[in-house]
Amino acid sequence: MTRFIQLLSGCLLLGAAACASAATVEVHVSAVVAGKGRINVAVCDRERFLKHCAYSASMPAREGENVIAVSGVPKGTWAVLAYQDENENAELDRNLIGIPKENYGFSRDARGKFGPPGFDDAAIEVKDEVTVAAVRLH
Repeated sequence: MTRFIQLLSGCLLLGAAACASAATVEVHVSAVVAGKGRINVAVCDRERFLKHCAYSASMPAREGENVIAVSGVPKGTWAVLAYQDENENAELDRNLIGIPKENYGFSRDARGKFGPPGFDDAAIEVKDEVTVAAVRLH
């Protein structure tokens, strides 16, 4: 579980890369705690899932649904991850046994039983234009 949290944090901190003929993934993040920190999102391919995601974005946390656009994502199969960095320390904080203390979630509301979900559980298809991905924080 500890490795999962480290990888998730690392994925969400990378800058977004640009791609000329790419699309935008519009991430609709729900269950946000109002006014606490930032919402960080990352879009990952299968090879980089929970490692070093190539596309990311961030915004201040607001009450209700937060919509964050991640641009430059090539069409294909991707997974989306998000977390609320309440104390803005650029990490997904966790307790002594590795359980996250800040809320996080994946596209398709994917969840793992004893760790992160698999890529296929969170996978979405990104098309040529805007693709919407819903992520509920838990």
